[in-house]
Amino acid sequence: MKFLFRQSAKPDFSEKPKTLRDCILEDLEKTKFELESAYCGFDNVTDPDLIDCYIYEVNSIMKRYKYLLNQAASLSKLPEEELISLNTESSVTALV
Repeated sequence: MKFLFRQSAKPDFSEKPKTLRDCILEDLEKTKFELESAYCGFDNVTDPDLIDCYIYEVNSIMKRYKYLLNQAASLSKLPEEELISLNTESSVTALV
């Protein structure tokens, strides 16, 4: 079995957010981390069943990420520049 090693350390999510905006931004960060983990797993498997599993996982996480971005966009407090940087920070494409 292969061991997976990430480039970045796991973010610290122990502090409780105070506002809805903070909750959404924290969820976006968690989702980015989960997406990185799913891609890491996908890159290291060879079994066709596990490949399918990771494809579904990546697509599921991408849908959640898109939903959270839409929620963040609906908040009037979130500047448009920050939304653009959140959307283009990760160069992620869904696996099909």
